[in-house]
Amino acid sequence: MLQVKFTYIKVIVLLLLVVFLFAFSSYRNATRKVSNPTIEFIGDNNLFVTQQTVSKLLIQNHESVTNKPKEIIDLNALESALNSNPMIEQAQVYMTVDGSITAKIEQKKPIARVSTNASYYIDEHGSYMPLSTNYTARVPLVTGAIEKNNLSTVYTIAKKVRADEFLTKHVVEIHQNEDQSIDLKLRQQDFKIHLGTLKLLDKKINNLKAFYLKAMNDKVLDSYSVVNLKFDKQVICTKK
Repeated sequence: MLQVKFTYIKVIVLLLLVVFLFAFSSYRNATRKVSNPTIEFIGDNNLFVTQQTVSKLLIQNHESVTNKPKEIIDLNALESALNSNPMIEQAQVYMTVDGSITAKIEQKKPIARVSTNASYYIDEHGSYMPLSTNYTARVPLVTGAIEKNNLSTVYTIAKKVRADEFLTKHVVEIHQNEDQSIDLKLRQQDFKIHLGTLKLLDKKINNLKAFYLKAMNDKVLDSYSVVNLKFDKQVICTKK
């Protein structure tokens, strides 16, 4: 009987010890201070948003999270602050057991740059993206009658330019006219390419490639002022 009681006592003491160690460990972990955040950029190395800018966004209650107890850090709030930046596509913030915070940043990718009364990028989703003082992307300019809340036409053209090797190499400007028709300007030629509307766009691009190759072989690329592609079955060229 005495042996049974002694066994119960040992079990109770062991349970109390486990509870104490767990509580002590939880307290130590909760009060552990957060170290300087680690910032990682995912994707290419063109930094439109700098590490310094990201560090400034990692603020909670108007104070840096560094050296703050782990238990008061709101990771969701930090992620929301980062994702609110118009140059950031997606941000993830997580914390390790030892109090280290890591922020993984994926930046937006511009595919065109609007240059009118206002200057800004159009990103790969067709959304507004501000210019960066840290890095300038080499993308086609967008000019003409542009409204920030109606970028669908120039976005479609910019996507086509980005996806096509020939267009990426040659197109430097996308111009939208008042009637929403589109003109293109090439890097090494001074003639205007009139695409017209988006109707039969792929056919028009193929016509442009065929015309360019033939005119280059015939050495007459510099002879034209306008190349009109708005009719899908023919290319109409105006000489200088």
